[in-house]
Amino acid sequence: MLNTRLVILSALVSTLLVLYAGAKTVDPYKVLGVDRNASQRDIQKAFHKLSLKYHPDKNKNKGAQQKFAEINNAYDILSDETKRKNYDLYGDEKGHPGFDAGSPGGNGGYTFTQGGQGQSGFNFRPGDWQNMGGGGGSKSFSFSFGGPSSSSFDFGLDDIFSMFSGGGQFEGEDQFGGSRGSSRAESRSRSSSTKIRTINSRVYRKEILDQGMTWLVLSHLPSLRGTEYHESIIEEVADSLQGAIKVGRVNCETESSLCKQLGLHPRKAPRLFVYSCASSGKGAFLEYTGEMITKKVKTFCQEHLPRFSKRVNLNAFDFSAVSSGRTPKVMLLSTKKDTPVIWRVLSGLYSGRFNFYDSEVIDASDPEVKKLGVDALPAIVGWLSDGEKQVLKTGITVKDLGSAIQDLGKLLEGFEKKNKKASSSQSQGDSMERVPLLSSSNFESVCGESTPVCIIGAFRSSKGKEKLQSVLSKVSQKTLSRGQSDQDKVSYSVLDATKQSSFMNAFDRSEFKSSEMLLIAYKPRRGKFATYRGDITMEEVEKFIGAVLNGDLQFTKTRQKPRIK
Repeated sequence: MLNTRLVILSALVSTLLVLYAGAKTVDPYKVLGVDRNASQRDIQKAFHKLSLKYHPDKNKNKGAQQKFAEINNAYDILSDETKRKNYDLYGDEKGHPGFDAGSPGGNGGYTFTQGGQGQSGFNFRPGDWQNMGGGGGSKSFSFSFGGPSSSSFDFGLDDIFSMFSGGGQFEGEDQFGGSRGSSRAESRSRSSSTKIRTINSRVYRKEILDQGMTWLVLSHLPSLRGTEYHESIIEEVADSLQGAIKVGRVNCETESSLCKQLGLHPRKAPRLFVYSCASSGKGAFLEYTGEMITKKVKTFCQEHLPRFSKRVNLNAFDFSAVSSGRTPKVMLLSTKKDTPVIWRVLSGLYSGRFNFYDSEVIDASDPEVKKLGVDALPAIVGWLSDGEKQVLKTGITVKDLGSAIQDLGKLLEGFEKKNKKASSSQSQGDSMERVPLLSSSNFESVCGESTPVCIIGAFRSSKGKEKLQSVLSKVSQKTLSRGQSDQDKVSYSVLDATKQSSFMNAFDRSEFKSSEMLLIAYKPRRGKFATYRGDITMEEVEKFIGAVLNGDLQFTKTRQKPRIK
């Protein structure tokens, strides 16, 4: 029996030597064409380039499929920190060093060695058969193969004979370098994949659903081939659109109910989806069915970024509409023919918190641009809910998309805080018609020639503004309650005298400079005005307005036609 086993073992070892000599690990660095000190980014780029070249769907040449498998196997080793370290140290990604030929090695087992220049051999002592494998009679063998990239394999004595009886099996690899079983596919963990978020039901509800952000999502099963290739694509897309999109993957084996609910379940291969908020407030998953190339996937993502910003013609835009309502408004002015990516992303992230507008302009010399107080493009202009206009930022430069989105997001949040403060100061007049802040955008509608009398409350401090708005809001409601004819005669507004000195000079060059608060009754059609500089109380203001309406006051001609900057 022993002789029979020795014969079988001898034949097996000879066969294994021949087979292993032809199937030994090809140097992964050479396969990918990278240096041994290459970074993970360099390895990823090389893998992506070669994968596109030898992908079986694109390359039908003989040997392309085998080459594609080598590329994936090499990437599997070098993209995994542990495997790469083992390969660098031992020439084997599993970390199994070989032993010197002809010696029992440190564990007492027998070594079969293939030397350089194609020579190989093995030896053992039959008398020591029971001692093979060292202490404990483990009966194990270790085979070491030399050469440029030395590697080894070992197995137990029982495994040798189970190979002939059908009790053992070599785990096969498909052309993508992945195993046909689920264990190996699940065990792969590459450092270059850390940016890809693992999606489950909780992540979907809290981080994806109706959050205004565009996601690129890969759905897969552990048994499906091609997952790593898809991951390399979405990582590159995420890099090029950093800050504009997020990327994730969902394992439809462990998250089967989520995949079924969202319609993401893969079929014969992994599937790629974009979670888009572009068409409505409700997000939806849209499948990408095009060629798996970074450039085309990126274009697909850009096409489905949010579009919550209203594109307007600045020359024909009704600014009086912008200054109404309680939600702050923001407008981007740029020379772009389409809404820029940054503005589309922000319109999704801050949807419901701002009303977004954008407009294409030729340059900063445009009269309408100058009227808004903008001196350089691109620029963002904002309107508080009380109608006050503010130039938030001009001459915007973008060196990094992600950082720019963060910076502009902070800018919007700061403006939102100002708006909340302005809104809270008007809490007393919530049930009343709000008195707008007079600006260039609403001047024609509030104090234009179609208005017989315009009552303007000029202030020089925030306290003065609050007082005037509170009193004028109440007075305006009383005036309106007297009848429709009075409503047609009078409009009410407040004005920041510190910012509109030229407007104030149209009425008087010096008299108003020392006044903290005053009222101006302006008749646009006649170009005349009257003023009140007394105590701003309900009783006194009502008396002044009554005198204006009854014609009991003497009006003075304006120095020039008042204009708002």
